[in-house]
Amino acid sequence: MPLIRTIASRAAPVLRGHTITQRASINSSAPKGQVGALETVVGLGLFTLAFLGPSGWVLANLESYKSKE
Repeated sequence: MPLIRTIASRAAPVLRGHTITQRASINSSAPKGQVGALETVVGLGLFTLAFLGPSGWVLANLESYKSKE
């Protein structure tokens, strides 16, 4: 076991290579403008339509896709 542990401890830095440290940029200031309820609802609605629309289309037309030759 000590031989395997020694090999692993010496090989690990070589296998890892150069690691890049990432830092999160945190902004603690207040937003420049207020976002209203209507803007929020419209934005969330459009994102929902963009993600679920294509899959809904495929599911709605599944029978026509099956019957194509």
